[in-house]
Amino acid sequence: MKRVYLVGFMGSGKSAIGKRLGTLLDLPFYDMDTEIATRTGMTIPQIFETYGEEGFREMETEFLRNFSDEFCIIATGGGVAMRAENRKIMRMTGLVFYLNSTFRDIWRRISTDINRPIVQRSSRHELERLFHNRKPLYLQCAHFKVETTNRTLSEITQYIASQITRLKN
Repeated sequence: MKRVYLVGFMGSGKSAIGKRLGTLLDLPFYDMDTEIATRTGMTIPQIFETYGEEGFREMETEFLRNFSDEFCIIATGGGVAMRAENRKIMRMTGLVFYLNSTFRDIWRRISTDINRPIVQRSSRHELERLFHNRKPLYLQCAHFKVETTNRTLSEITQYIASQITRLKN
């Protein structure tokens, strides 16, 4: 096992689970959005405002192409799977876990988040359509589909850790 990528729609729990997984497996954890924000010296909303969504997506691809830590946990951005190149890089360089949530659960978590530019400029209906459009792309790049509905963060983390451990042996 090299990298572990967590993919899924915004609000699916990638960062929360990634942090716990890193601690449990004693691996460094990286949040792709945080890494990009740190490298640019800008917040995600500022990046979207300055470079647009396409500019941000290019930064995600550059991150995947050039990231040097091989043994780690990476919580990806919610749109990272939209690019075929990103899906290919993730599948070739690590294990990809898709955190599958219902839109209802996601909406509850993201609807008031001012740090999500797409949420701020979209209606609930538009976000739900985006959620359904992205789902096949998450499934396309995932080695594992992880059901998150009615599961605690701890249960989800334990499940992913057990799959990683099983494959290491």
